[in-house]
Formats: sequence, C-alpha cells, structure tokens
Amino acid sequence: MTPLWTSTDAVAATGGETTADWQANGVSIDTRTLQQGDLFVALKDIRDGHDFVAQALEKGAAAALVSRRPEGVAEDAPLLVVPDVLKALEALGIAARARTKAHVAAITGSVGKTSTKEMLRAVLSRQGKCHAAEASYNNHWGVPLTLARMPADTDYAIIEIGMSNGGEIAPLSHMARPHVAMVTTVAAAHLASFDNLAGIAIEKAAIMDGLEPGGIAVLNADIETSHILQDHARETAAIPVLFGVAGTDWTIKDVRLNGDVTIINANGGGNDYLFKLSVPGRHFASNAVGVLAVAAALGADPVAASLDIALWVPPAGRGTREVIVIDAANDAETLDLIDDAFNANPTSLTASLEVIAAAQPTHNVGRIVKGRRIAILGDMLELGQDEVQMHTAMADNAHLKSLDLIHCAGPLMHHLWLTLPEEQRGQWAEQAADLVPQISRLVDAGDVVLVKGSKGSKVSLIVDAIRKLGHPRPQEKQG
Repeated sequence: MTPLWTSTDAVAATGGETTADWQANGVSIDTRTLQQGDLFVALKDIRDGHDFVAQALEKGAAAALVSRRPEGVAEDAPLLVVPDVLKALEALGIAARARTKAHVAAITGSVGKTSTKEMLRAVLSRQGKCHAAEASYNNHWGVPLTLARMPADTDYAIIEIGMSNGGEIAPLSHMARPHVAMVTTVAAAHLASFDNLAGIAIEKAAIMDGLEPGGIAVLNADIETSHILQDHARETAAIPVLFGVAGTDWTIKDVRLNGDVTIINANGGGNDYLFKLSVPGRHFASNAVGVLAVAAALGADPVAASLDIALWVPPAGRGTREVIVIDAANDAETLDLIDDAFNANPTSLTASLEVIAAAQPTHNVGRIVKGRRIAILGDMLELGQDEVQMHTAMADNAHLKSLDLIHCAGPLMHHLWLTLPEEQRGQWAEQAADLVPQISRLVDAGDVVLVKGSKGSKVSLIVDAIRKLGHPRPQEKQG
C-alpha cells in the first residue's frame, strides 16, 4: 500500500523539520477518530491540539504536525515541526492537489452543499476512485484537510466550500483549483455578515476564482441573483452551464413528489432524462440535476449518474426520513420522522414544508385517531436585521398552512407561533430542550413529524427524544 504521506514528502511540502522518518496513511485532527498510522495535525481551535499529541502518538499516530514539542512527548517522538500548523496543513493540501491528476469539482451554496456533495460522491464513486470529506469540512481548515487526505491516484475529487463572512471562498477555491465549480443556490443564510442577497451572491461567485483554465461553472438559473453568478463567470472566463427550470443547458421539465421518492424529468446535453431520488424534495431535485451537469462537465457519464443517484440518501439532520416504531409489540404503530435539524433559513424551511405537506399520515393507529402532519420548528439563525420579519412571514407559507399542528422553540420562532391560527398553534418553549419532556404528548403514532431548525437552536435534542419513543425500523423494512 502506497503511503499517503512520507516524512520526506511532508517536509518538502511544508518546509518543516522532522525528528524521524515516518509514513502516514491518513491525516487526523481529532484523537477521538484518529486511526493507527495517521498524521496527527495539532490545530488550535477551541482547544490547542498540542495538548493531545501525546495521546495521539499513544493511539498509534505515525507522527504529529506541531509548532513546538508538547509536554509529555518523548525526545525521539516522530514530529514534523513547523512555524504555523494551519499554514503547514494548507501546504499539505496544496501539495496533494498538485500531485494528483484527479478531476476536481468544488461546490458552494447557501443551501444544499453537503447533500449535493454526497449525491455527487454517490454517482462518481461508481465511475472511478472518488475522494470527498466525510463531513461538512468546508471552512479554512476543512478544505485543506480534505485536500491533504486525497490520495494521489484519485480519479474524482469533490471539495465543499462554505463561508460565514466575505472574502473566505476565493482563497479556498485557489487552494482546490477545481475544474468545475457549482453554486447550488443563493439564499438568506449568514445575512448577518452581508448587506443583502446580492452580497452573498458575490461571495458565492468567488468559487470560480480558482478554476483551472477552461474551467466550467455550473450555476443555478432559477434564483434572482443568477445574473450576478453569470456575470462573474464571464469576468473569470469560466464556461457557464445553467441548470434549473430556467436552465438553458440542463433544464428541469417536471418534478413530482410521489410518496417517499422524487421523480425528475430533465433535459441536458440534448438528451432527455427520467430518473428518481429515494427521498422526497423539490430542492433535492434541483441539486440532482445540477449533479448530472457537474458529472458531465467532469467527463463522467451523466446517464449512468442518473441511474446511480437513486443510491443517495440525505446525511443525518439534512432531511433524513425514518420510520419510528412506537410499540415494539405492534409493528404498525409508527410515526414518520423527517430529521432536518442541521440547518435552517427561509429557503430551506420552505423546501422542507413542501415535503411534509406532500406526506401522508396514517389514520387509526395512534391515541389520536387521525394521523397528523406536525412541524417542530427551531430558530433560523444568522439572518441579520430582518430576522423577526422572516420568521413571522413563514405563517403565510402555503405548505405550512396545510399542516395540522406546529410546535415552536426559541425566541425568534415565538414570532411565528404568535401569528399562527389557534387550531394550528401547538406548544412553544424558550429552548428546544424544554420541549423534550413533553415529546410523548406532542406527537403520536400515525403522525408525520418534521423537525427543522438551525444547528444552534438545538432541535436535534427533539429528534433524539422522538427516536427514544421507540426504535427506528430497520432500513430494509422502511421501503
């Protein structure tokens, strides 16, 4: 097995000094997930990674990337010593990118980055050796970490790039040097750091700045700021490929939510495509067509991709749907849980509400005879000065109006809760944790339950509480 990094290669990349010869098969920043043979990178974040070097070496790390010799570490310990650990990690990422002949795609967007990355991984891994981060590693350390972990013989690489403030995307794009850059959408997320949607669009467009010569920009044609993205493509000499209902290159002709699947009719490259996703969601459909466009732009087979994309299911907390068996003695006494507790803004909430509005509850199985569509909503965070109005305005959403009951958690969602008609208004609590003890009274067998909120709202606690009401039905039986 060819090592991912040798001490010689790492020294050449970083300019550091090594205390021993070593070979590493992986790169880790966390002793909890470190595998034997990993290079441990002692980053400074909430904690100083140097405090964990001794533990990492005890667990079998091949070496540690450090800026100083930590206490408790033997004199002969294998260390790669550099002036700045983060800059050295960036150097490893840049070197890993330079040594591979992989076709590289970079993905950004206000909503759907991680789901789209995973869709693309699902289809490209069937057509070659595919590399992508296992989590949302899309920031100033996540992107170089993903690159540093990339084997030299990778065929396809997918790099997710995010941002919280202006000026963050372009440097990461230059590091990744993608052949194809995709913008899933531009929506009201991180508005606290920007004046308006146009400002967010300008920042998202910066993913094109690092494109290789002749690079392709796969852009959402259906958003109001699409012209900003297309203008930037022209400025950077990127080749634009437009997808969406208004897409001129990959056109969505029809999307149908049919039970637990989404059926998509699209046209791209002069060919018609009829394919399905194994999860309901119009927003997933748009990104799926974008994925076919990216696959084609990378030189992969979009027809095979359209067949394989049904293998993808959302990551936990991003629209995952599961059946919870409430009564172990009665397999029919279940509720459907839609776990969308990782992120929220008005655009993604609207998409999730459409999914639950199309879902079918089951009658005559619970304490309450009629099965219900129930939403449990936590605060949408980082929306800026109009955050109260954005929460209140969700009361006018047509899909929300079709729900039977809405429970809310958090001071911002209180504004929505107060606006709801009395027959829809469930419980409200200051914090999501306050709803947890009540969960057995808030939902029932037969219900379809959506839990949605920004990660900081901690509505994932409610997801966990619902799961503890029973047990998830095994995946093969959820058909």
